[in-house]
Amino acid sequence: MKKAIFVFTVLLTFSFQAQTKKWTLEECVDHALQNNITVKQSELDLEQSEINKKDAIGNFLPTLNASVSHSWSIGLGQDPVTFDAVNSTTKNLSGGISSSLNIYDGLRNINQLHRSNLEILASRYQLDKIKDDISLLVANSFLQILFNKEQLKVLQAQQVVSQQELERTNELVDAGVLPRGDLLEIQATIATQEQQIVNAENTVLLSRIQLAQLLLIQEYETFDIVDIDYEVPTTMILEQSPDAIVSKAKETRYDIKIAETNQEIANDNLKIAKGALQPTLRGSYNFGSNYFTSQLFDTPDFETQLTDNKSHNFSLSLSIPIFNGFAASNNVKRNKVNLERAKVQLEQANLDMETAVYQAYNDTKGALKAYEAAQKTLEAREEAFNYSRERYNVGLLNAFDYNQSQNRFEAAQSDVIRTKYDYIFKLKVLEFYFGIPITDIN
Repeated sequence: MKKAIFVFTVLLTFSFQAQTKKWTLEECVDHALQNNITVKQSELDLEQSEINKKDAIGNFLPTLNASVSHSWSIGLGQDPVTFDAVNSTTKNLSGGISSSLNIYDGLRNINQLHRSNLEILASRYQLDKIKDDISLLVANSFLQILFNKEQLKVLQAQQVVSQQELERTNELVDAGVLPRGDLLEIQATIATQEQQIVNAENTVLLSRIQLAQLLLIQEYETFDIVDIDYEVPTTMILEQSPDAIVSKAKETRYDIKIAETNQEIANDNLKIAKGALQPTLRGSYNFGSNYFTSQLFDTPDFETQLTDNKSHNFSLSLSIPIFNGFAASNNVKRNKVNLERAKVQLEQANLDMETAVYQAYNDTKGALKAYEAAQKTLEAREEAFNYSRERYNVGLLNAFDYNQSQNRFEAAQSDVIRTKYDYIFKLKVLEFYFGIPITDIN
């Protein structure tokens, strides 16, 4: 019984811990990278590229095949010794080994091996790019939850203040100091705040579900993240010039590397297509022997026949392409077009990178200015609200104007939170282009 109670307690503890687990940003990113379907598909593409490389290596190796056959002949046949027609039952066992090797094929094997190495590299770049994109998406969803939670906290704090004001106003109305309309105004404000809190709670829940779905986690209702009040990080990135960030991005980001590798692959494809216009030289070797028995006459024993009937065959074959319905020449032209397309795509990737970096740079500077302006506005709104509350407390301000001041103060608080997380995310995007990990957010 004690053992059963102990096991039950341990299981209950683990269950409670599982339900109350809160995820950090690093855990969310790691989990997404390990379980995301797109990542798994890209990993399979990389595995396929590595198999293709083995095929390219195998093209350099000679082929080796063995064959064995055993046949029976009943009735009219040919004597293998006198070559006369005979009527008998005979048995024939033959076997052999053959091998062939490509000696020259227009350097296609070499170019195919080089291309397969590039395809592996391109697959790795693509996998890393997908991981980067998913990391950004997870970080954005993570920060969205924090932003929604901060908004909810502000609304809840505002409701506490309003409840205190309601109690105080109720006392003053009962004492005949304030009119009953002030009490009704505050009650209406509290009702509005309760509705806003319900909406904010739903927004938090939906953002948590969105991140859980992104992580492929089924326990939507119990999923939650660590409540961290991220301070605005200090950074030197805005002291860098956009050109410097662009140069760094071209070294670290995979968009350019993928485009460059694709151009090299297109160049190898062109070389392979040109190789089909050149002659192909192939060498081969065959070894064989056989064993024969017949009812009409005695035949040598098995070992003697295998030795006497040995045969060796060596051959060289040269294939010269002359005309194939323009297939080879058109394939060359087609790959020339693909090479030009790859060059254009590389040029476009460079332009897109420059545009993205400059956009991220300007967005980050704008978000910082918006955050700083929101802070100044909050300070002014807070002073104005405190002044309005003092006037309201002594009866120099009616409830409507007091609520207007409070609403402006609440809007300023929300705006600070919004601009804060907007700046943090845009800053992380800009730092990401500079090679700083997205999880380095503290």
